[in-house]
Amino acid sequence: MNHPPDASPPNLALFEREAAEEGKGRLASARPPMARIPATSDIEAIGQWLTEYAASPQTVRAYRKEAERLMLWLGDNGLALHEVDRRRLEAYEAFLADPCPAERWIGPPKPRSHPQWRPFRGPLSAASRRQSLVILQGLFAWLSEAGWVSHNPFRLMRDKRRRMDNRQTHIERYLERPMWDWLWQWLNRPLDETCSERQRLAWHRRRFVFGFGYLLAPRIAEMSQARMNDFTYREGRWWWNVIGKGSKQARIPVPPDMLTLLEEWRQARQLSALPDLDDERPLLCRLNGRTGVTDNQLYRLIKEAFREASSALAHQETGQGGPGTSAMARQLAKASPHWLRHTAITHQAQAGVELRYLAMTARHERLDTTARYLHAEAEEWQRQVAAHRLEIPAGGGRRQE
Repeated sequence: MNHPPDASPPNLALFEREAAEEGKGRLASARPPMARIPATSDIEAIGQWLTEYAASPQTVRAYRKEAERLMLWLGDNGLALHEVDRRRLEAYEAFLADPCPAERWIGPPKPRSHPQWRPFRGPLSAASRRQSLVILQGLFAWLSEAGWVSHNPFRLMRDKRRRMDNRQTHIERYLERPMWDWLWQWLNRPLDETCSERQRLAWHRRRFVFGFGYLLAPRIAEMSQARMNDFTYREGRWWWNVIGKGSKQARIPVPPDMLTLLEEWRQARQLSALPDLDDERPLLCRLNGRTGVTDNQLYRLIKEAFREASSALAHQETGQGGPGTSAMARQLAKASPHWLRHTAITHQAQAGVELRYLAMTARHERLDTTARYLHAEAEEWQRQVAAHRLEIPAGGGRRQE
């Protein structure tokens, strides 16, 4: 695959402008005669595909990112969507593993309008490449049905199931109990008496965010969109009402510890202890105490806390940390906001919550999805296999003097 000699960033906005000019630009391919959608360019066709997921902003962002990367790569190679075939899919998959030249494609997070914005943070892992292909397979299936492309090239992948199966038999991205216990203790460090009102609110907000994530297992979009009056009191019990993935409504029991955190968070905001049905304030607010936080702001807030916690754990005095301290610090540095949800569901399973209730809390459609959080069988397997022993002489093969 040939790359342009310059290292300027690929620019989707430029491609969009080019596509808007009839007959100009590499992405402004002619409208297919059998098209069943009112699009006039590849960009518009992808935009109409994305509108199918408008009810789920998180999904739109994830799908747009993968479609955008593909369009930038196609543009660099002078190709349009209808020219993607089995061989070019192979080339694109290899590109995801090594986006070259790196200075053109890879960079730190920046606003999209920034001249140093890049579509990749680094080469994609095998799991991330599989996820990208799964999303693009869905895109081409839709484009094929819409008559925008003549066929779905993914259907020609003989080993498609193996290469695109991104399912896990067990959830691995969660904080084990000792790590969570240390993190929660770190989040509850006493405030300095000289702290400002802004620092005090930031402390309470961070603590509430992590407690909310751990006790109710929300997705990040559900956290940022939550309102005070989503917490309701019915027949002597508190419930959290949430509109989740796929715009599905659910009602989740609020445990006593969550109610305590909610009271403390509201008091920190100088509100009454508990909300009423008319309280439509955002559950999570910016430090001005009034406006809500966006998904991206909440994501950065949680990631920053994980990074700070990792640094604090890594710099603990030698005598205070056990042998696993450095490994725990590395795990915390890798953790993302979604790990909070995985941690919440895993720890509820370990606490003995029945699978059917666990699935209702997680709002999974299938019990086998929830079953991935059950680790008791793996622990028993390890215990029994440990009985299979091998006599290993002392000294490791060295001659005894």
